[in-house]
Amino acid sequence: MRRGKSGADPIAIIHQDLDAAADAQIRLPGQQALVVFWVNDTPVGQIYAEHQPDGCIMLGELVQAAVSRRAVLAARALSSAVGSTRVSVVICTRDRSDALARCLASLQQQSRRPDQVLVVDNASRDGRTEAAARAAGVEYVREDRPGLDIARNTGVLHATGDIVAYTDDDIVLHPRWLERMTAAFDALDIMSVTGLVLPAELETPAQQVFEDHWGFGRGFERIDFGREFFAAHRRHGCPTWEIGAGASMAFRRKAFDLVGLFDERLDVGAAGCSGDSEYWHRLLVAGWRCRYEPAAVAFHYHRRTFEGLSRQLHAYMRGHVVALLVQFKRNRSWGDLRRLFITLPRWYAKRGLKRLLRGQDPSTMFLWPEVKGSVGGLLYYLGSSLPSKHSKS
Repeated sequence: MRRGKSGADPIAIIHQDLDAAADAQIRLPGQQALVVFWVNDTPVGQIYAEHQPDGCIMLGELVQAAVSRRAVLAARALSSAVGSTRVSVVICTRDRSDALARCLASLQQQSRRPDQVLVVDNASRDGRTEAAARAAGVEYVREDRPGLDIARNTGVLHATGDIVAYTDDDIVLHPRWLERMTAAFDALDIMSVTGLVLPAELETPAQQVFEDHWGFGRGFERIDFGREFFAAHRRHGCPTWEIGAGASMAFRRKAFDLVGLFDERLDVGAAGCSGDSEYWHRLLVAGWRCRYEPAAVAFHYHRRTFEGLSRQLHAYMRGHVVALLVQFKRNRSWGDLRRLFITLPRWYAKRGLKRLLRGQDPSTMFLWPEVKGSVGGLLYYLGSSLPSKHSKS
């Protein structure tokens, strides 16, 4: 996929259904647009298209450059599969009642209705979060200890489904998201499924930079991550973050009995991350399989300001470092230490040199918050002597 050019102008997002396409041209509403192609309610490719003198671009040219034939064939083979498995959906939230209401509204449009929707209020400062949950007619649980993984564990403990799906309050769900997520559990050794997360908007430079360099998309073809994936990457640190995003993930309820709950040392308050990737790492170590299913689609509202994005990337790297150390202590995966003390410093040094020689660009503008986050994660871990009370070795 050709990336966009981050700038002051909004980037429009055009969703083009190839099955219903009657015109040979797409008219771009601005200087640049992200065109996402769909077949059978499934994304099969995307591309950034530049404005043409007449404002139009040939559809066939974009399809040829962006769409995978394998993804199209897989999308056409999908069929409706509501199933009878009981499913709980958990949304962990804090002080974002408007976003929560928007997410809950999209859950009401699901082709496969959840058997339980559980809002975990993670220490909101007022009653608006509870009011939004009550207005939507879903279950509400208050968790006064701040921390995303603490809230996730509270959700597990209150969930009644055989599958527990998680999404975030800054997400809008495609109507077939839950149907496709649950259908992907089609083998007993699949313990987790993640979905494709597309941008909901690219209106600000911060949103464009995030999507270009940190976006949640993992491609348009199904991927299974199992023993072979873990073995192939173990020496350099298994990149379990490639499995998906915590904003769109689901687990068999059995998984929490097998390998424990989320590690509450991660995702602490607003400063931390990687509780999801550490959990996938635990499942792979135990010999289970995780699946990325791009037919299960969610739309994410990225941070709109550079200040918010800077805090987010600081948290990402802080949590990533803590996760590497947690994984090493639990599994003696020496590749995690290699990544922490060799790969990451080299990556930062290379980007720092690039910034020194060529000046700041979107790929290096958050280098300092990332470095501070990494150092902060190391210091946090070294200063935390208490083991997690929930995770199993």
